[in-house]
Amino acid sequence: MKEKILIIEDEKHIARFLQLEFEHEGYTVTVTYDGLSGLKEALEGDYDLVLLDIMLPGIDGFEVLKKIREHSDIPVIMLTAKYEVKDKVEGLDIGADDYVTKPFSIEELFARVRAALRKKKPHLKKDVLRYSDITMDLTTHEVRRAGIKIELTKKEFDLLEFLIKNANIALTREKILECVWGYDYYGDTNIVDVYIRYLRSKIDDPFDRKLIHTIRGVGYTLKEDKDED
Repeated sequence: MKEKILIIEDEKHIARFLQLEFEHEGYTVTVTYDGLSGLKEALEGDYDLVLLDIMLPGIDGFEVLKKIREHSDIPVIMLTAKYEVKDKVEGLDIGADDYVTKPFSIEELFARVRAALRKKKPHLKKDVLRYSDITMDLTTHEVRRAGIKIELTKKEFDLLEFLIKNANIALTREKILECVWGYDYYGDTNIVDVYIRYLRSKIDDPFDRKLIHTIRGVGYTLKEDKDED
């Protein structure tokens, strides 16, 4: 999906130049020419980034930025002919993500836009585990198999997490006990068999395809095909 940029710039030749250049780069661009219409568009439209001039008719860019920040954290790069440090400081303090003075290199502006958009994008979620048709959200502790939500206790969840992270590996009861229950657990290893049974009743028994398998004389493994049980 193309990223959408809003340009708020009253100098129409500059606005047109920016529009053509960014559209050529593959962005979807909307242009407004005064502060009030720019603010309305920024708040009502679904934009990924705003290029905002400071000297605007109606209300200036600082005021536009203040109003945007009351409602949105959309990246805003300010464009201005003002070179004074105090103007840059004011814009950044209000909430601008970057500040570019005119005249500027279009390649530099492209780079600054790309950098601002990268910061906006959420990092790829690494706290969701998947194996076969099982998904585990390590943040919310939600577990699903084939789209069906499964309620697990804390220890069942920890056990399944360990099995998924070590899928297709033969795991001894001692190894499972050490990693799931901890080094300081002094109980019998039979507790592993008990919790494997609990976990199977929820993860495997309601489904045709079984994933938790017993390896005789060794322990357990999580795998999609069955050799021993």
